[in-house]
Amino acid sequence: MDQILGQVLRNAVWERLDMLSDLANRADAPSLVSVARSELPRLTEGWRAMLRAHEPDERGDCPTCSTRWHRCKAPCSVWQVAHEHLVAGGLAPQQELRRRGRRHRASVPAQATRSAARDPMPQGRAAQGRHALRHLPATP
Repeated sequence: MDQILGQVLRNAVWERLDMLSDLANRADAPSLVSVARSELPRLTEGWRAMLRAHEPDERGDCPTCSTRWHRCKAPCSVWQVAHEHLVAGGLAPQQELRRRGRRHRASVPAQATRSAARDPMPQGRAAQGRHALRHLPATP
């Protein structure tokens, strides 16, 4: 049941983001102003809430991304993506950071971020609707 509820929630979020993208690309100027006034505060508060959950603790670790066996040093990938999209505008060079012998991407392309954020398709049920394609493996 949790898997189905999770899929419903994820699909609702993807649908909302798709709708906002469509509006940004197709709406006339007065409609864009109206949408911006209503949606920008909601989107910024959503970013703030997500980033608060990823604030480093007193050891400099991200408490949300860290596990009992693996500590994730700040800035975690959530902060890196936030910087890329909100500050650098997606124009920041793709640089790699080395930490403890492991490579981490300093910035993650938007499509890779969307793919990584999604869970696999629920077992025993095929994904339905226009978001069903998001569950197909990416072709090289």
